Amino acid sequence: MRLLITSICILFLTIPDTVNARQYMTQKEFLSLVFKFDSEQNKPKMKTLWLDDITQQALTTVLGHKYPKLRIRYWQRNKQTVWFLDKIGKERPISFAISIKHDEIQRINVLTFRESRGYEIHMQAFTEQFNQLGLDENNQLNQSVDGITGATMSVSAMKKVARAALVLARLVTQ
Repeated sequence: MRLLITSICILFLTIPDTVNARQYMTQKEFLSLVFKFDSEQNKPKMKTLWLDDITQQALTTVLGHKYPKLRIRYWQRNKQTVWFLDKIGKERPISFAISIKHDEIQRINVLTFRESRGYEIHMQAFTEQFNQLGLDENNQLNQSVDGITGATMSVSAMKKVARAALVLARLVTQ
């Protein structure tokens, strides 16, 4: 009986926690929203950025850790890029979509939020603070962003992802 109870406990600990996941938008919906394409000719092109040592170092500086993948896919039309990036809030990944144009954030959205608290970062009143933000000479956001009580780590994750997307966009549009 003890073995059965122990096995059940281990099973529940290893099952991913999808109950708390809140999906606010899909990648396709975000792409349609920011690029406003209505035909295949007007559709943005998906591209791949391979993360060489220099790019990894730039991301490590912004994120505080090495980016865990060898490449990042992004969408581009002219000088506008869209990045889909994940960042751990407190314990679980938060999925973000960031649109960059002319070295400024045009829009940032939370696609999927998996944490138990801090979901308020998906609200438009909060995300609008990022519109038109860029980077200063130290790769910091060039304006402050007001936090949310009880969502400090989620806010921090969003700021880091915003900075990372701006750094990446600068690399591919120059």
